[in-house]
Amino acid sequence: MPIYNAPLADMRFILNDVFQAEQFWQSNAGLAHIDSATVDAILEEMAKFAQNVTLPLNRSGDEEGARIENGQVYTPAGFKDAFRQFADGGWIGLGADEQWGGQGMPKMLTVLTDEMLFATNPSFQLYPLLSIGAGMALNSYASEEQKQTYLPKIYSGEWGGTMCLTEPHAGTDLGIIKTKAVANDDGSYSITGTKIFITGGDNDLCENIIHLVLAKTPDAPAGSRGISLFIVPKFLVNKDGSVGERNPVGPGSIEHKMGIKASATCVMNFDGAKGYLVGKENEGLAAMFVMMNYERLSMGIQGIGASEYAYQNAAQYATDRLQGRSATGAKQPEKVADSILVHPDVRRMLLNVRATNEASRAFAVYVGQQLDMTKFCEDQDTVKKANDRVALLTPVAKAYLTDVALTATLDAQMVFGGHGYIREWGMEQCVRDLRIAQIYEGTNGVQAQDLMGRKVVKNGGVFVAAYLSEIRDFANSLSADLDFIKQATLNSADKLEQVTKLVIENAQGNPNEINAASVDYLHAFGLVSYAYMFAKISAAASQKSGEFYENKLNLAKYFVTRMLPELDSRIAKIQAGGELMMQFSPDYFTTYA
Repeated sequence: MPIYNAPLADMRFILNDVFQAEQFWQSNAGLAHIDSATVDAILEEMAKFAQNVTLPLNRSGDEEGARIENGQVYTPAGFKDAFRQFADGGWIGLGADEQWGGQGMPKMLTVLTDEMLFATNPSFQLYPLLSIGAGMALNSYASEEQKQTYLPKIYSGEWGGTMCLTEPHAGTDLGIIKTKAVANDDGSYSITGTKIFITGGDNDLCENIIHLVLAKTPDAPAGSRGISLFIVPKFLVNKDGSVGERNPVGPGSIEHKMGIKASATCVMNFDGAKGYLVGKENEGLAAMFVMMNYERLSMGIQGIGASEYAYQNAAQYATDRLQGRSATGAKQPEKVADSILVHPDVRRMLLNVRATNEASRAFAVYVGQQLDMTKFCEDQDTVKKANDRVALLTPVAKAYLTDVALTATLDAQMVFGGHGYIREWGMEQCVRDLRIAQIYEGTNGVQAQDLMGRKVVKNGGVFVAAYLSEIRDFANSLSADLDFIKQATLNSADKLEQVTKLVIENAQGNPNEINAASVDYLHAFGLVSYAYMFAKISAAASQKSGEFYENKLNLAKYFVTRMLPELDSRIAKIQAGGELMMQFSPDYFTTYA
């Protein structure tokens, strides 16, 4: 049976030692009520919930899946009770404003609580995740009356939320959506159209579901400038806040998917459903991006959760599995064979996963801290810098973290050999469930294009230069005994700076160079960021004594010597340019004879 033990020691180390979180919280008025003891108690409680409630439902939920009967979606056995426990525990509003029934906790913390849920049951986690994202969009753009109507119910878990963007013909290019919104005399709108891939589009977990829907009014400008955002409840809400009559919106079907099968991914039909404008007409995409950017970081956290779960199970399997003998002589002569941990290649795979997990977790908390700065810091210069940093790092958090997580999860599966392909061990489900994280909320290729095109080339590399300056300042502050990570970090920063200038220059003559370089650039950027994270980890670990901290330093050395060299191959691919790719005729790709 698969195992999971929340890595609380690693989480505390990242918060308390690497980022000195309590000091940061106490220095910001909006977070001054938070201390490490409170945060530690929250982490402990989430660990219990994840290990005792969501983990046991992971495989059964996958095997049963969500189902639709007579226009109503039902979640697998146990999900409804688990969701009620989750909501009653206040978890949905953990990071939400206290004004609406939330607890006002920082993103640095919710990054870690989300990781535990994604590790133990990603399908379950997606239901409240979409509600939280919908709440964030409403809190940023909705009217005061709309906030009062919807936010307390969403954060209590009485009502759920969704994000309805994609249509059969319109995915990345939302400017060509066809869903229509026609104004009614009472100030509402009639919403008509079809949306696909809607996570939690219908379920039996909540009393009501609040759909956030992108649509166009009849006279809207063409393209993305003509998109508006609407609240479309499953059940209309009466003036006293109670649930009223059914709105003509519902699931036409649920998708049959590779993974996350307990999560209801719905085709949603809006048949003149009553909707309510959020903000102003034609300004809906900005509101939806508040939600989408939140979800993008969450997908990166999904990657961390999956690879942590995979690592723990693979490490336990490697410890127990006896096969062959060590090349240097039997290490367990009293047994028929040695544990496969004696083989360097097995350790290579496990260390790759462990290094990925630790750097990814640190990076996610770092991005979470930047988000906390945008929300809670009072100094406007600090807020602007943090907003710029979040804009730069969001596509990296989504795409790089999920790319390396899938590689790590595949390494963990390989440790099992043939058993990794068998359902009972949990690895094949882990791989299937994680694959979607590279695809939804904007595919990783699109995220790479966003990084390279909008966040680097468009502003001439200003955001990157500021980030590299921070990395260099930190690396130069390291003591002499950390020279191994200091030099590796500085050298990698120099390489990223040079290749950034190269792509910006090449793009002036050929815009295709942006897209041609984008994925390799994102991975180069990610590797440099992970070197920075290991520099922070090393600095913190070097101040403490004990095996726990020595292992942190040794893992940093492993990253520098065995994983960071990938940076050179990524840069070589970027330097090769994209001209050769575009020389092939379109007919070449469909000519097989």
